[in-house]
Amino acid sequence: MIEAHIRKVFAGSSGSAPFELNIHVKSDAEITVLFGPSGAGKSLSLDCIAGFVRPDEGRILVDDRLLFDADSGVSLPARERGCGCVFQSESLFPHMNLFENLWFATVRFPRRERPGKVREMLERFHLDELGLRRPHELSGGQRQRGAIARAILSQPSLLLLDEPTRGLDAALRQEFYSLLKEARSAFGIPVVMVTHDVEEALELGVGMHVLVGGRIAQSGTPKEILDAPATAAVARLMGCYNVLQAEVLGLDPATNRSRLRISAGDETRFEIIGPYLPGLMLGAKVQLAVREDEIEFGTAPEGGVKLQLRAVVPLVRGARIELEGGIRVSVPAPPDRDQLRSPVVRFRPQSLRVVKS
Repeated sequence: MIEAHIRKVFAGSSGSAPFELNIHVKSDAEITVLFGPSGAGKSLSLDCIAGFVRPDEGRILVDDRLLFDADSGVSLPARERGCGCVFQSESLFPHMNLFENLWFATVRFPRRERPGKVREMLERFHLDELGLRRPHELSGGQRQRGAIARAILSQPSLLLLDEPTRGLDAALRQEFYSLLKEARSAFGIPVVMVTHDVEEALELGVGMHVLVGGRIAQSGTPKEILDAPATAAVARLMGCYNVLQAEVLGLDPATNRSRLRISAGDETRFEIIGPYLPGLMLGAKVQLAVREDEIEFGTAPEGGVKLQLRAVVPLVRGARIELEGGIRVSVPAPPDRDQLRSPVVRFRPQSLRVVKS
């Protein structure tokens, strides 16, 4: 288990704005994801846990082992923290071949066992024929696998990964995901991983913390956060939500429905039927999030809204329809001409989620 309360402040300068990281992460998940946009403090959090950056305040424990405590002055150096680290940049030593890179991490094993441990790890990560190659002779995926293998050989108590699939194509990403899951299962090492890719978070994460502006905006499982984002910022980060501004025009507890005026973009206005919104009064303003794939499109249903077409973007599965007001709809199959000639959408009341600003 990891528990980290970290506060780190950077004063602003002529070339940068001030920034404060202030988070409390507690997780016993097999793979914990720190998710968020660039500049949210994800990599800084990893650096503080690893011991490369000293927090101004806080406490960091891994399996009840104290790594850092500002109040008592405890701050173990990085080499004593037992964290295996794989960063965005090249992690392998360029002057060593792959076998030598892995050998470097075997200092905790008796010398006679080290060659076997290295060969075993090379085989497990499908690198057994590449041991004599130097990092520049390996592909990006091979270098990343080698870096993970070396990190695991050091017998860490925690594995820290900073956007480990950055720069890899889709096929290499899937290969990496499979190998990481296999290694996690085989060695039982908890993982904390930084990513800004929501699909990667869903693929690998068991626990997830969403960072926005140096704070944790929401915690839960990746699916819980995807299904119920707490704020408009989190909904936008999921990449599949429309965030709409709404005004309450009517409330009917008998039918469990409301009547809402939607504002999308600068000029698009329309009315829809929404869920009942307890605690709100007529005229109240609220933000709603609705997933692109939960909006009905092109069937002219009752309560539908006609919107002007802006673009059709083909996807691997289906298409994304872009409409006026910045509204996006995902459909499982490319729409026909009649649907595109006069686009109609319907917002199902049960799919509209109230989110905080």
